[in-house]
Amino acid sequence: MRIYEGSPRQNYEEVLRSIGAFLDQRGMREILVVEAPDGFVVQGLIVETATTGQWSEHVGSQAKETFTFLDDDIARFMEEGHARRDNAQRAVTWGQAGYYEQAFRVVGRYVDEQKPRDIFFFEQDGSFVLRLLMGTQTGNRHVIAEFTRDEVEAMIANAPDLRGEKANP
Repeated sequence: MRIYEGSPRQNYEEVLRSIGAFLDQRGMREILVVEAPDGFVVQGLIVETATTGQWSEHVGSQAKETFTFLDDDIARFMEEGHARRDNAQRAVTWGQAGYYEQAFRVVGRYVDEQKPRDIFFFEQDGSFVLRLLMGTQTGNRHVIAEFTRDEVEAMIANAPDLRGEKANP
């Protein structure tokens, strides 16, 4: 969250983790995340299933869904996430978290280290392309970073070590 209006967002790791948990629950894929002044716009593909015919065949089609999450929504997601996770079970819970919760958390950690003013990123075939708005002495500028699927998976695997936790207790 932001400490004051116009300041850089604080704790992208937890903010993005909570959005990722929501995406896992929805079963969304191929995600786009845009930071707005008062929250985030999140878009992704979801498979819609419909039952047709007398034999109850399931037919699926992909549809694009778009959500706008205000800062208050994000705060609620974060509180719900903290309530779901027991501190004593942190390492076990990490292994049970969905892919987007884990991936967005490690990407958020990277973003926190960069200290951007805002972010825009999208997923393409499991890789993430980030555009960070960075404040510099000469003004703002965008910086691009890309993480392949293998890099994201390696970051996920190393995350418990970075927090001083064991992945498998």
